[in-house]
Amino acid sequence: MKFRGSNAALLGVSCLLQGKVANAYGIRGSTGRERLSLNDGWHFWRSETNPDGLIYDYRPETNETDLQVLKPWILPSANSFISNLADVYQRPPGNPGGDVSYVQGSFDDSAWETVNLPHDWAIKGPFYTEEDPIIGGGMGRLPVHGIGWYRKKLSMTSADAGRNIYLEVDGAMSYAMVWLNGNLVGGWPYGYNSFRLDLTPYLHPGDDNQLAIRLDNPPDSARWYPGGGIYRNVWLTKVDNLQVAQWGTFVSSREVSAESAIVDLTVQIENLGDTGRQIELTTGVHLIDATTGQPGAEVVTFPQMTATVESGQKQAVNQSVTIENPMLWGPWPAQSPALYVATTNLHADGMVVDTYETRFGIRSLIFDPDQGLLVNGEHISVQGVNQHHDLGALGAAFNVRAAQRQLEILQELGCNAIRMSHNPPAPELLELTDQMGFLVMDEIFDSWELNKTDSDFHLIFPDWHEPDLRAFIRRDRNHPSIIAWSYGNEVGEQNTNETGAAISQRLHDILHEEDPTRPSTVSINSALPSYLFPRVPDLISLNYQGAGIRNTNPYSNQTGIRTMPMYPSYHETFPDKMIWTSESASTLSTRGTYIFPVTDDISAPVNDTSGGNSTLEQVSAYELYTANFGSSPDKVFASQDSNPYVAGEFVWTGWDYIGEPTPYYSARSSYSGIIDLAGFKKDRFYLYQSRWRPDFPMAHILPHWNWPDRVGQVTPVHVFSAADEAELFLNGRSQGRKTKEALTYRFRFDDVVYEAGEVHVVTYKTGQQWVTDTVRTTGAPAQLQLIADRSTIAADGLDLSFVTLEVIDDKGEFVRDATNAITFSIEGPGEIVATDNGDPADMVSFPSLERNAYSGLALAIVRGVRGGTGTVTITATAEGLAGAQLKLELQ
Repeated sequence: MKFRGSNAALLGVSCLLQGKVANAYGIRGSTGRERLSLNDGWHFWRSETNPDGLIYDYRPETNETDLQVLKPWILPSANSFISNLADVYQRPPGNPGGDVSYVQGSFDDSAWETVNLPHDWAIKGPFYTEEDPIIGGGMGRLPVHGIGWYRKKLSMTSADAGRNIYLEVDGAMSYAMVWLNGNLVGGWPYGYNSFRLDLTPYLHPGDDNQLAIRLDNPPDSARWYPGGGIYRNVWLTKVDNLQVAQWGTFVSSREVSAESAIVDLTVQIENLGDTGRQIELTTGVHLIDATTGQPGAEVVTFPQMTATVESGQKQAVNQSVTIENPMLWGPWPAQSPALYVATTNLHADGMVVDTYETRFGIRSLIFDPDQGLLVNGEHISVQGVNQHHDLGALGAAFNVRAAQRQLEILQELGCNAIRMSHNPPAPELLELTDQMGFLVMDEIFDSWELNKTDSDFHLIFPDWHEPDLRAFIRRDRNHPSIIAWSYGNEVGEQNTNETGAAISQRLHDILHEEDPTRPSTVSINSALPSYLFPRVPDLISLNYQGAGIRNTNPYSNQTGIRTMPMYPSYHETFPDKMIWTSESASTLSTRGTYIFPVTDDISAPVNDTSGGNSTLEQVSAYELYTANFGSSPDKVFASQDSNPYVAGEFVWTGWDYIGEPTPYYSARSSYSGIIDLAGFKKDRFYLYQSRWRPDFPMAHILPHWNWPDRVGQVTPVHVFSAADEAELFLNGRSQGRKTKEALTYRFRFDDVVYEAGEVHVVTYKTGQQWVTDTVRTTGAPAQLQLIADRSTIAADGLDLSFVTLEVIDDKGEFVRDATNAITFSIEGPGEIVATDNGDPADMVSFPSLERNAYSGLALAIVRGVRGGTGTVTITATAEGLAGAQLKLELQ
């Protein structure tokens, strides 16, 4: 099968690459649509136990039997996303929760904490370090559980009369329930989906409209760190009752070439007024300036359309237009991510009542079972990573600059694709992938009816799988970076034959009702080609099976499923489906730490006799050791190169993330990242870079060369480079010249005997000297050095500078094994919001200004004060070392 589709990108205009979110979704005036940020000035309080007697529905761990269940009143919030009108929910009479003090305008919340959104209530810690904590390592050992209340006053003026007023929440973790002026408005249980509620019936003129939002995070609700709180942006949208419906545009393109493309536009118009109204619809298309992020001159106009929309009805208007010589959206760096914006004006009664902007891109996609992925007719190798939703020491609270930094470092790696594991991302992250040219596999569910943890999504799947899936697709389907939808990850149903296949088919069909232009997929880690389950999705996404699971001698004593490399079997069984790996490798390491002896194999599981130290909770950074179901990069690369029809991979993972700390669940964060939690590159970074950027002149030596206890002992040296040959020197003496053989991906000098001094490598490509690298034995730590990723930051209270601390010796050499205790401080209009060092076992709370260096590095994250100007000075000190200072400018 060749699945062909092409498609587009985003509500609103925002210039994100400067670290700012511009509110350009429409301003009050003739447009009739106003979108305002509600992020500032909330009052917040959290209780670890239920303080109000309310609950969405009883859960397995619920001990109370006299709680008031609000599920029947929350379910109607899903009605816009249920296709069969016979299945929509009727709201029961009554106003549950209306007598709870926290929803009342008269309640005194002055003692509550004042917070700005996005907000993660758990990230400040402290970490739970006891043996059997209420929140264990899987969820990051942070206080994510409990009931959280958020309160804020809203102001309504006479200008708002006759308009519909909506609350839009981009993400709240979890079981959100909303009251306005003591009235239950509705809610949304799934913490990763965005949702909208109509506040109009409950508003009154004035500035004392009391909004209250209740969240409920149960323990055992996730396998990773979910965060807690309203952790994404919140908006107030005001619009005429004749309006473009929620996520009501869909732009796609066909017959795409460099000469022309047909662009199809669907606009869903909704009339919430009392009478039918005649409308005129006009839409102009503008090319987005890649530097400013703003629309340029109009390039084409859709034909004007007229229609009558009856009261209480929705009507879809379909239009098409041809764009000559289109600028195509394509992935970095092979192509350029050009973007357009379609500005739709809805006219009625002689005026513009709504203006709606839709960003999109024009591109063609072919998913070929033999060639892999073709974008705009060009073969693109998928060089992807999996990314969880947290932002390291900042937690789940979304920040544009932090997300942009992650993507920038991934682009340096050579990464061109992201799998959103395993949930819908923040909308702004997709804006960034659109602008920066990443391919995206957008994903929604980690579980269906069969659970992975006691309180995960399986509790609400029967009621919410359809509305959650439809809302997810409608929100994101205009993003050109999204090339495939994943509606499940390693679900238990893959092994239940007819039952699981039937659920998969139902989800697959819903997905294609909402978007017929992109393929669907689910990630398979145990189903075999002979099962019914793989027959349903359009693409085959394999987790770990492609390279084989526990199929080589070092894994022979490991328990669990065993499979030989499954690419050939799947390719033979499904010759019409493209195959890629949605999770590959699961290699584990702690940055800059090396454990001896080093395995002779190309891949081995971690344990205390094989690359691991459970006492220190460290894994050797020779990048050969894996989770017991995983494979090293070398093993994965060999399997892919032996099966060239495979479209590519999404490595588990790009960055370390909070929670799921395999193999040591007494730690706080993962070991699987190519980049550690603080954003520092592990040695593995250079192994992937040598494969993904084969023309980039790079050579990287490991390990460091400070081994006073290993004098006279064999200390293997490995070199990562895209070179063909490499010669290694120890203190000027050649250790041999090696040629990279077929299906090998590193240079191994496994017989080097340690002596202090200098290790130097000279590499060769196509017979010519290419690039060199040197590692030296350093002196003792003598001084500190601070390096900022950005020396100027915006004074918007959001923008960040990530400041790296290096420990260096008296000659200025980086001391790669330093562990000195560092104290940070700051002066001027800024604050250090968090520190980190990338050590998964470090249980110091993230806001602490005291942090040990780990393998010579530490990180301070600096934010400017909103409205401030001038110089911010960061100082770092350590006992016995010369300190360091760094100045940033706030603008």
